[in-house]
Amino acid sequence: MSKGVVFSGMRPTGKLHIGHLSVLDNWIDLQKEYRCYFSIVDWHALTTAFENTSNMQENIRMMLLDWLGAGLDFEKSPLFIQSQVKEHAELHLLFSMTIPVSWLERVPTYKDQIQQFKLQSKDVATYGFLGYPVLMAADILVYRADTVPVGEDQLAHLELCRELARRFNYLYKSDIFPEPKAKLAQIPLLPGVDGRKMSKSYNNDIPIGATKKEIQEKVQMMITDPARIKKNDPGNPDICVVNTYQSIYNKKEIDEIRYNCRAGNIGCVMCKKRLAEVLDEILDPLRERREYYEKRPDLLCEILETGAKNAREEAIKTLSLVRDVMNIAVKW
Repeated sequence: MSKGVVFSGMRPTGKLHIGHLSVLDNWIDLQKEYRCYFSIVDWHALTTAFENTSNMQENIRMMLLDWLGAGLDFEKSPLFIQSQVKEHAELHLLFSMTIPVSWLERVPTYKDQIQQFKLQSKDVATYGFLGYPVLMAADILVYRADTVPVGEDQLAHLELCRELARRFNYLYKSDIFPEPKAKLAQIPLLPGVDGRKMSKSYNNDIPIGATKKEIQEKVQMMITDPARIKKNDPGNPDICVVNTYQSIYNKKEIDEIRYNCRAGNIGCVMCKKRLAEVLDEILDPLRERREYYEKRPDLLCEILETGAKNAREEAIKTLSLVRDVMNIAVKW
């Protein structure tokens, strides 16, 4: 029985933070069961950062290092840059000929994001931003992927991908494209150290490649129960950012920690110290792997080149079928 096919990607907008670890762990598990394609989607990054691309190359390099540090196996799955496989762009163009504009305008996140970026004095009301879900569909369908790991906030985009696949197959009386199903990952919602949404722009994240000292400094910044003044005051772990992290990364001790917090047996300083130790234990092997690859830039280039080559082999097959049914392949 042949394996299912998975496609997933990330936009290279900066260093990955600890909240991405659960996503990467999920990808590593998928590598055991599926034929996977993992892409650094640089064209997608341009949809909201087209005016400043000065950090793009460094962001791509850092993302690849974070992936390899987390344990993604480049020998099992192609790891590649989206723009190095031109078939993504060709399929995106062909899909754009068939999709009604109204389908794109009704995507729930489109108008919301336009407004959010306006508040940041950014105008992203561009053709590329409107067509973002079409490019995403091309990314997935160029490999005829039947499974896509997504969060609930991405289900609308995936449904549009399914609609595009159905529409194409109907228009051209083909069965080229599957209708990819969502594989909902149980990704915990991790707040920033200040309790807000984790974001590099807020400087409230913990990078995957953080040093021991950086981890300690970030944990010290974490918001705890404001009503707790003295060390032996009873605490409320339900409103404590440290407790949120303990519940995700220190499951063995969380029940004891919560009990001792409520009883006033453990102070916030000791609780933070223990969390910093746990996070360092988790990130230490990632740092080692990351440092190994960082010292070998030629290997990084080889990984991306080989990944793009292997990805293109499959993408070329798909585009050959697409051109044929659309009657744009030269046959005379």
